[in-house]
Amino acid sequence: MTAYAVADLHKCKMGPEIVAYLEKIDATLQPFGGRYIVHGGRKTVLEGTWSGDLIIIAFPDREKAAAWYASPAYQAIMKLRRDNSEGDVILVDGVGEDHRATDILQPQAARCT
Repeated sequence: MTAYAVADLHKCKMGPEIVAYLEKIDATLQPFGGRYIVHGGRKTVLEGTWSGDLIIIAFPDREKAAAWYASPAYQAIMKLRRDNSEGDVILVDGVGEDHRATDILQPQAARCT
């Protein structure tokens, strides 16, 4: 099942360190089959407020997503992002094409919090 690395980044200080991070991250994704689904981009806020930039990277499965995040190549550049932005980063499982909203009512399904 596809898994996603999702980041909601704020207060990004564009400078040499972020540029270095951006120049190096693509090579860290390749061995794990990672590819960008969303990388910032134009947005229209429909409800609430949204001040950050959304980044979503798809991986073939959770194991590959977790292995990418823990990889020496990504760990070596992560400090460049952390020192120059604020935000939250998560790994989340995707759903199948046949998923329906009511599937979360099953006992083992994720719950709203």
